[in-house]
Amino acid sequence: MKFVVIGITDNPVPFFHPEMLETIRHGRVFSGGRRHHEIVAPLLPTDAEWIDITAPVEAVVERYKQACFNPIIVFASGDPLFFGFANTLRRLLPDAEIQLFPAFNSLQLLAHRLVLPYHDLRVVSLTGRPWPEFDRALIDRAPKMGVLTDREHTPAAIARRMLEYGYCHYTMHVGEHLGNPALERISTLTLEQAAGREFAMPNCLILHCPSLKDPFPLKYGLPDSSFALLDGREKMITKMPIRLLTLQALELPRRRVLWDIGACTGSVSIEARLLFPHLHVEAFEIRPECEAIILENARRHGAPGIELHIGDFLSFCCDSLATPTPSPDAIFIGGHGGQLKAIMAKAVAALLPGGVIAMNSVTSPVVEQMTAHRPGSRQLWDEASAELGLVQEPPLRVQLNDYNPIEILKATKPS
Repeated sequence: MKFVVIGITDNPVPFFHPEMLETIRHGRVFSGGRRHHEIVAPLLPTDAEWIDITAPVEAVVERYKQACFNPIIVFASGDPLFFGFANTLRRLLPDAEIQLFPAFNSLQLLAHRLVLPYHDLRVVSLTGRPWPEFDRALIDRAPKMGVLTDREHTPAAIARRMLEYGYCHYTMHVGEHLGNPALERISTLTLEQAAGREFAMPNCLILHCPSLKDPFPLKYGLPDSSFALLDGREKMITKMPIRLLTLQALELPRRRVLWDIGACTGSVSIEARLLFPHLHVEAFEIRPECEAIILENARRHGAPGIELHIGDFLSFCCDSLATPTPSPDAIFIGGHGGQLKAIMAKAVAALLPGGVIAMNSVTSPVVEQMTAHRPGSRQLWDEASAELGLVQEPPLRVQLNDYNPIEILKATKPS
């Protein structure tokens, strides 16, 4: 199959190179979005067949195959290789022959209008996509971001998310109907201003932080005093040095998905999210009162994107996380409520081969005396690890100030 993919802007009277006009005159099967059809309809031959690009795109490709005509001429927005339809064709029809006539993409047009250099622009598409890549760009402190929007991820929704998590030091430039002389509008706003406005579609935006001010100075190890606590109980938070050693044991730089079971204040999830923004973090906590605490701590520290689940982990349907979230390759058990072996069995069943699971166990004469008549956490861990076929590593024993010694336990699921 052969395709000619032509990029256009929102201009209702588009300019085409003579070579492109000649291709259009001799075409018979054309395709694009409804907005593209409105723009190019006067240029199409009277006997032209038009195929709308709508979801699911697999059905559109089937119509292309049934058209039995080469080439099919496709109109797309801006540069068809920039989050565009040419990428879809390459993915679904890898053997197709594609000829491209690109236009400026919307973010380029917006940068041109602003006379803003864009070689260092960090681009994030929220068009039909969830928040994670945008959140990652925020946590990475990207000084200049270009964002493609949709009807859910609007400039106002983006501004509200940034304000919720404290990233208030950006200026937002919004471009509406770029390329349309009659409707084009460029706005430069504070996030507070953008959060309360409606914007015409299509639009895109550039977030720019010209100064070095940052409400969240980067720290390797968040102070324990910066967290809201459960009932003010200092012992209900994994202390910062232990927290960092635990994250090291989980080998997070090369992991993709972390489950934090028994999250309590969310300190492990938040520290992991900030230090390793590529991670997808799922936090589980049985106590309803911890929900507000975890959300507050995530906002305090600028850590968007942690998926929080309140309820008994043993009753949670892990299959609901399978799509689009992949299975975990790192699991931390921060609390187990006396159900350690059952929790480990369920967690390890979801853990990818080669994945790692870790837990911190308190050791002291008092604890040993209290659990003398029943198995302690360390014994239950050892038994469960053996029963589940995990490969244990030697525990790391740490004592912090006057606190009881902690053993950082780690095991790997065989590949």
